[in-house]
Amino acid sequence: MITLSVEPHGPGVVVLRLERPERLNAINEVMVRELHEACERIAQDREVRVVVLTGAGRGFCSGIDMRDFGPAMLEPSDPAIDRLRFQERMASLPKAIRELPQPVVAAVNGPAVGGGLALCLAADVRLCSASASFGNAAVLLGLSGAEMGMSYHLPRIVGTSVAADWMLTGRTVTAEEAHRRGLVSELVEDDRLLDRALELAGQISAHSALGVQMTKRALQLNTDAPGLDAALEVENRNQVITHATSEAAAARARWAGR
Repeated sequence: MITLSVEPHGPGVVVLRLERPERLNAINEVMVRELHEACERIAQDREVRVVVLTGAGRGFCSGIDMRDFGPAMLEPSDPAIDRLRFQERMASLPKAIRELPQPVVAAVNGPAVGGGLALCLAADVRLCSASASFGNAAVLLGLSGAEMGMSYHLPRIVGTSVAADWMLTGRTVTAEEAHRRGLVSELVEDDRLLDRALELAGQISAHSALGVQMTKRALQLNTDAPGLDAALEVENRNQVITHATSEAAAARARWAGR
């Protein structure tokens, strides 16, 4: 791959790294294709239990490469259907991250702007370094601030009022504010970010793969559950399924022997 790397780091953990540091890992045509290919392979790899998503160099992802990709290649006279198809392609990226069966830990190591913010929001757990920053830049370009799943994910993570503030103003959000508002669960020093993300990924990877993946599914489904009864139905089925596994039996035996 040209724009990505996928590297194993300990049992069951891979680091999926965006590799265009000279452009702050901006998304171009090749990266779109390679992200989809990487997600498809990871999803089918039963040895992979957790994915750490990060960027090379001093940035996480600066969004769409405006120099030679996407809107830069479209003219005002182009048919609206062409813009729709482009938006659908871009929206498919955070969807691919979210739909990975394995949990995704985003280690945000610098600016996460536009499409970069969307990729970050699609992760299950988000950590950031002190030098990280976040922004929804589309509104600054005269576009809607709601794109690539942001109007779905962001209010569910930080609340509707905070999400509206960030999306309507397009302002830059510091790492400290992101942590205070709950966008990230941890704020760590720059030189400790990847180590901390790998430590967290290792803790998750040590558990039953099925138990972890069913937990991820329940969290995603029950965020939009119409009520407690619907949420309990999902949880009850997941517990019944995971209980009848050899890993769960071994874990119960270990606890009983304590």
